Parts: sequence; structure tokens; C-alpha cells
Amino acid sequence: MAEVTLRKLNKYFDTTHVVKDVDLQIRDKEFMVFVGPSGCGKTTTLRMIAGLEAVSGGEICIDDTVVNEVPPMDRDIAMVFQNYALYPHMSVASNMAFGLKMRKFEKSQIAERIKRAAAILGIENLLARKPRQLSGGQRQRVALGRAIVRDPKVFLFDEPLSNLDAKLRVQMRVELKKLHERLAVTSIYVTHDQVEAMTLGDRVVVMKDGVVQQVGEPLELYNRPANRFVAGFIGSPAMNFADVTLGEWNGRAVAEAPGLQIELPGELAARARAKAGHKATLGIRPEDIHIAGPADAAEHCFDSSVEVVEQLGSEILLDTRVGSALFVASIDPAQRIRAHDKLRLALKPERLHLFDAESEAAI
Repeated sequence: MAEVTLRKLNKYFDTTHVVKDVDLQIRDKEFMVFVGPSGCGKTTTLRMIAGLEAVSGGEICIDDTVVNEVPPMDRDIAMVFQNYALYPHMSVASNMAFGLKMRKFEKSQIAERIKRAAAILGIENLLARKPRQLSGGQRQRVALGRAIVRDPKVFLFDEPLSNLDAKLRVQMRVELKKLHERLAVTSIYVTHDQVEAMTLGDRVVVMKDGVVQQVGEPLELYNRPANRFVAGFIGSPAMNFADVTLGEWNGRAVAEAPGLQIELPGELAARARAKAGHKATLGIRPEDIHIAGPADAAEHCFDSSVEVVEQLGSEILLDTRVGSALFVASIDPAQRIRAHDKLRLALKPERLHLFDAESEAAI
């Protein structure tokens, strides 16, 4: 078992409060991803778990043992860094063996662990090379191998793919997922890339300004964001937002803005009626907007003017102006649309989101 529990975890750098009252339980064998913009506190949280940063307040527990004062080498964790942190003068095998030698492992044990890790990662033919002779992807595999040979209770990953090119990053994401399924070790992963977070995490922690905004499975965050920040951060392209006023028209709950009047469905309508007359933010994802057709109800359609057309091959992204708001729509690549075209667009009403204008919490 290797559960990691954070209780009211805080961190100050002088008077700057960078991690604020984080409460979190990371389950045994879970792949937990921390995601958020630069400076949100995710890497600092990871470094406190590793013991590389002192805790200002609260507790870190690994298997019910408080480790706040336990040195990093005694926490039974292994960390993979953004810059690989390989010793340039050592061979791949020596880099992988270094931590085990420091712990006085027998030579035969070290050799067996290196052999096993190299086989898992497909780097058996690289063991005699120096880091300078390796590509970025190969160096990343070596850094992973150095962590695997430790056979730790917990893996910690600090943006390990950020130095790789886009194609290799996708490949390594797949390999990391397979590796976790094979090793079944509790893993905590930090990234600023929400696509990485969605594809890798069993659960995802979204952070902003040192505060946990929401914790949940990737699709839970995507479909039921707790607030406007999570809604805008999770998903690519980002969710569209429009400032609206909640009201009623012909007995129906609606969200209104210049050039936009949308009828709200079901439960969302009931919640909106309780805030009639209030300002709110309407959210809709680009993939939930399409060119209006005969089957689309008028109360879920609106007029727009195309400003930019982005041809992506598998889809077309239209940057459109809707009244005073800017909406991005993802449409079929077979469509022939040009800038300055006037389009009637429709949205999926069941995919609408509403957020309070002041608190930004989901309505």
C-alpha cells in the first residue's frame, strides 16, 4: 500500500503564500495529475511531497506515517525531473545504478534491476552510452529507468515531457500510461498541459493561485466543472464564454446578451430561475456548436459573423463574433466557410454551462 495524504498543506516563501490549505488523498496505485498555469503551486506541492521543500504548515503522510521531517532519501519515493538530471560523465547503466549504490545494494541486485528496467523501457542497447549520445526521448527513458530501479512506493513526475517535441510528447504519454499499468505504483504527476492531464490521470487536481479548484476524474472535470476557471482550463479548444443576464421570456428561462437569447434546458433552467435578473456567464464548448439546420430549434440558434477560419484537417475552427462575444465553433471539415461569412449557428442545449458572475462558481 502507498497512499499519500495531504492535510491542510501550506507553503510560504517569505510572505508569499504559494500553497494554501491543500487537503487531498491519493489512493494506492492511483495516477494523480496536478495541473494548472505557471505559478499555481503544483510543482511546490510536489517538491514538498518529495522532501525537497520544507512544509510551512499541515502534514504529508505516506502510508499513514507523517513524513514532514523525514529526509527525501528515506521517504521511499523516486522523482523524474523536467531536465532529466542525468550525470553527464556516467554511462546510462551507471546513472541508473547510482541511487542503488548509495543505498549499498549488492552488485548482482543492481545488475538485475537495471536489466529489468532497461527491458521495460526498451533501452537495453543504450546502457553503455553517455547522456550526450542520446536523444531527448532516450534521455527521458533513462530518467524513468533510474526511478524504476528504485522500486519505490511512490513515483513523482515534474513536467517530464515538457522538453520533448510535440510528436515525441504524444508517444511518451502513451508509454507512461502503459508503464503505470504495468508497474501499478502510486504516481503523482505535475504538468501545465491539460491534454496530458486528461489523458494520463486517473484523477486530476486543478490548481490556481495555490488553491485546489476541483479534484475529479478527467471526464467529470470536462462535463461538470466546478467553476469558470476549471471550465476554461480543461478542454481544447477552450470553452466559449459570454456575459449574460438571466431572465424569462414567454414563460421560459433564458440567458440574454446583445445578439444572443438562449433558452435554458431542464435543471439548468430551474437553477437559473432562482437567479432571475442576475448577471451570469454562459459557457459552451466549441464542439457543441454547429451550423444550424432544419432540425435545430430557433431558441437554441443565433447569428454570427466569421472572423477567422482555422483549417486543422480533422476539423475546422471558426472564430466568430456573436453580438459582443467571441465564440469558437468546431465544424465538419467538409464545410466551405470563409472569413466574413454570416452564419446561423446552433448549440446543444444539454451541454450549456452557467457560472455566477461574482463567485464564478457553477450555477
